[in-house]
Amino acid sequence: MDQSGRALTDRTNLGKAGERLALAYLKSKGFKILEKNLRTRFGELDIIANDHGTLVFIEVKTRTSSVFGSPIQGVTKQKKARLRNLALRYLADKGLSETEVRFDVLGILQTKDQIQIEHIPNAF
Repeated sequence: MDQSGRALTDRTNLGKAGERLALAYLKSKGFKILEKNLRTRFGELDIIANDHGTLVFIEVKTRTSSVFGSPIQGVTKQKKARLRNLALRYLADKGLSETEVRFDVLGILQTKDQIQIEHIPNAF
């Protein structure tokens, strides 16, 4: 496998590990997980959960270094707009247009020595 193939595999594995950590964290905080890695032709929603009656769309960003900023900073304006659109489609498809929703971001910094989780409820 060439370098680009290995880098893609490493990023995929990092993302999957981060999402496993995110799921465990959210469950420990009382979230009920409804969907994970929901793929549509328009994009992917990482986690959809229920938090005390509020439907929460959660973007998970995992990094191994903060050299390029924190994981939370990796959620750009464009990504936020795409997530809003995906959420609107999800709500319409499920007939949930009157449901209270929020958007959370969960940043995971996973170095060889430690794991830091930063949860921003109502991030945007």
